Amino acid sequence: PITGQYYWVVPGDSLWRIGQRFGINYLTLAQVNNINVNAPLITGTRLYIPPRPKTSAEVNAYIEPFGATVSEPLLNDAAKAAPYLTYIAPFSYRAGSNGTLSPLPLNGIPEIAANNNASLMMVITNLTAAGFSGQIARDILTSVAVQEQLITNILAEAQRVGIFSDIHFDFEFIPIDLKEEYTAFLRRAAARLRPNGYLISAALAPKTSATQPGQWYEAHDYGAIAREVDFVVIMTYEWGYSGGPPMPVSPIVPVERVLQYALTEMPASKILMGQNLYGYDWTLPYIAGGPFARAISPQTAIEIAKNNGVAIQYDYTAQAPFFNYTINGIRHIVWFEDARSIQAKFDLLKRLNLRGISYWKLGLSFPQNWLLIGDNFNVVKRQS
Repeated sequence: PITGQYYWVVPGDSLWRIGQRFGINYLTLAQVNNINVNAPLITGTRLYIPPRPKTSAEVNAYIEPFGATVSEPLLNDAAKAAPYLTYIAPFSYRAGSNGTLSPLPLNGIPEIAANNNASLMMVITNLTAAGFSGQIARDILTSVAVQEQLITNILAEAQRVGIFSDIHFDFEFIPIDLKEEYTAFLRRAAARLRPNGYLISAALAPKTSATQPGQWYEAHDYGAIAREVDFVVIMTYEWGYSGGPPMPVSPIVPVERVLQYALTEMPASKILMGQNLYGYDWTLPYIAGGPFARAISPQTAIEIAKNNGVAIQYDYTAQAPFFNYTINGIRHIVWFEDARSIQAKFDLLKRLNLRGISYWKLGLSFPQNWLLIGDNFNVVKRQS
């Protein structure tokens, strides 16, 4: 039987480019195919691509229930993904200004995790119905008593559910003057939660320098936070976003720029790279303040292209697929993810030797992603 796969050379290919695509050194590619490394490739040549050794990685995926219960379609999607996950992260328990913790529907999620040897990540946020609240962050971070009450409530809920292995703090848009207080809060939480057997992690905005301005970024001190937690999730997506101009959601060049900065502040073994499980469908021409782009799954994007008879193109610089279509006289552009773009991210993860990857979010069909996880990684499982 043949292990590995074959690839047919197309115009513009080089050994280096093919090697980058499949995560193999171009010299090795030349050697196994018995071709001269300096000779131009002939279009149509069949190249043997040997199998890549798998590396170990942690894989997290957020799951966001709406309403009082977890919907059946969301549970079904979680069940399909769970064999490939280290953590399932229900989003989210909302922290209150006085240290309360809002309830979160979990029905079925702990059972899916247990049946697939995955664990749950307990996500704590400063969210309200209006979005992330700087005021709630201020109320918590300026009162040690409130922090202690919040940690007590977190610990009680984690022990009640019983399958959480990690307590994950996703505090966003923290007032800029509370940077040190946020780090101190994580230190206090770790001191109480770790002795009870829990890992501690935090979500970080995607920065490229310590001095990057903006409320989303400034209170997230990469180096200081990394010293207090076991690992971080860096939210390396939303360059293309629903209210902004059309572009890839997670183009690989800026993603790598964020990760390279992070590596100056913390070890690779503490970094989960964030990855979107969605794309956006924009109407054209784009007008600032106009209609927001529609979030769609990669599978829906493929169906839109098929139904409209348009070819999917690929931006090799961004490592992202896209296409244009017109319906009812209105032009659209769609940027999304496919097997090629996700493989490029996996190759980056392996090249930087990161801890793993974290997905936002389950419930968006992208079957190719999970197959490629199985091809690329031995997924770390924390439940015994």
